[in-house]
Amino acid sequence: MNKELDTEVGHCGSDEEERKSHHSDKLKADLTKRLNRIEGQVRGVKGLIEKDTYCDDVLHQIAAIQSALNGVGKLLLAGHLKSCVVERIQEGDMDVVDELLKTMNTLMK
Repeated sequence: MNKELDTEVGHCGSDEEERKSHHSDKLKADLTKRLNRIEGQVRGVKGLIEKDTYCDDVLHQIAAIQSALNGVGKLLLAGHLKSCVVERIQEGDMDVVDELLKTMNTLMK
């Protein structure tokens, strides 16, 4: 299995109004670090556009940002499956399957 997707996760609240993820400090730190890097990449692309950088170079940077965002999504999805989805199924809440399918369709657009 992918080592980075094997990051420890916590538990999710079961009450729909109070539903929150409870990620480990390690996962939160990893996600925050990745998102900070992506934020910097986006600012960099903005600067490239402002400097009239060659379009192909900017497009390569945008592809790198999209790839980085996909990596964040994979980590969150793995954590969601390993904790929230499993817990809700164990509680008899099968609506989580439809919710997950809808989310996966959104991620794959």
